[in-house]
Amino acid sequence: MLFHTWVFLAFFLVFYPVYLAVKATPLRLPWLLAASYVFYGWWNPVYLLLIVWSTGVDYLAVLAMARTPWKKPWLTLSILNNLGLLGFFKYGGFLVENLNALAERFDLPYALADPNVCFLSNGLNEALAWLGTSYQVADFAYLLPVGISFYVFQSMSYSIDYYRGQVQLERSFIRYATFVSLFPQLVAGPIERASHLLPQLHGTPRISREDLADGLSLFVVGLFKKVAMADYLAMYVDPVYAAPQNHAAPAVLLATFAFAWQIYFDFSGYTDMARGIARLMGFRLMLNFENPYLATGLGDFWRRWHISLSTWFRDYVYIPLGGNRHGHVRTHVNMVLTMLISGLWHGAMWTFVLWGAVHAAGRVLTRELERTAFYRDRVPVLAKQTLTFLVVTLAWVFFRAQSTSDAWLILGRIFSSGLADPAFPLLMAGLVLAIWLYQYVYESRFRRLLSAGPVRIALVVAMLLYMATVVTSGNQEFIYFRF
Repeated sequence: MLFHTWVFLAFFLVFYPVYLAVKATPLRLPWLLAASYVFYGWWNPVYLLLIVWSTGVDYLAVLAMARTPWKKPWLTLSILNNLGLLGFFKYGGFLVENLNALAERFDLPYALADPNVCFLSNGLNEALAWLGTSYQVADFAYLLPVGISFYVFQSMSYSIDYYRGQVQLERSFIRYATFVSLFPQLVAGPIERASHLLPQLHGTPRISREDLADGLSLFVVGLFKKVAMADYLAMYVDPVYAAPQNHAAPAVLLATFAFAWQIYFDFSGYTDMARGIARLMGFRLMLNFENPYLATGLGDFWRRWHISLSTWFRDYVYIPLGGNRHGHVRTHVNMVLTMLISGLWHGAMWTFVLWGAVHAAGRVLTRELERTAFYRDRVPVLAKQTLTFLVVTLAWVFFRAQSTSDAWLILGRIFSSGLADPAFPLLMAGLVLAIWLYQYVYESRFRRLLSAGPVRIALVVAMLLYMATVVTSGNQEFIYFRF
């Protein structure tokens, strides 16, 4: 069930009046939980078993922690259970595929079967046999449970925070289950913390006119981002990235820039709709995007993009690894590991790992730049924002490409011929702007800066590099030769 569909509208028109009627009664939480499970189970009711299992194990693990001084084994159980669910359903096929490829590379005769397919079909067949029927279910491809990466992280954070002494024990299973599965943010976040959302589930929510106005406006803004912006850009991006070999470099480059905005409008649009719906219900979800394309560095970008996820990795991966407490080199190692894990979290494909690796490398390099006084104090903010946006946009190539080979093909076209293609005018516009800026400085009181030896050498080197890497032909005659 998606927010921008007629099905959700019908669902909400049934849910909301009842919610308003019972919000001051003991039926509020059961109604919220039931509606959230209907919302989630609409895709596939079978997967309700997974979210109930994850919720139940974490709830019981924290109860056990509260009753014994031996807390670490129960925390370990919670973490292993959640990561096990995530690993099996999201990464099982990916792991088997790569192990089989490795076995084939070394001519090994044995191949592993897809655990997702075999486990599910074999399990059903065993159950049918136990019931005394001869019917057999054929192997079938599974569907990745919707939102599993989000609710697993949200549920697991409660166990970790309780272990750290950062949240109070929640004794009500219904309240805790509602925290994990609250339908506005269940499928795609924000990934809420127990310290922020659980207290809002206590007591009767107050819904003011301001809440109604802000909730409706947030929902409309999010809907516009999704339908009018993201889906429109997708009509250009999808055909290009589906078959990049069939498109010229300018088309590929423009599609890459378009995707940068498509994914922002799509994801922030969903977050706005989620926050708007929650606001109508009297809940305030955390801000998840804060103008990320105005970031002045990759560190700043991740403080603005998917904030609930980036802070989750900061608190539960980066800091436990040591953060920045063990020296310069160790800080970089921790940063790289965190970004690689973040990349893999987004999908079970090598493209996502490479996307994380690009951000890791960029984060290390920009962090070193930010340590210098020249970059920190003298480079204009606009230049920092432009550089950050370009790095983020190029990294999106790995995120969007259907395979690593497609990603390298796209990047190859961009850097080999895209900038020199006359069908792509942005480079020419940039060159014209650069020459205009040069002339402006030359005619101003800053002319002496252009006369400095290092500047003149840098300009010459830059022009030579441009001609060597971008310019593809030079056999056009001078215009004045025609007269």
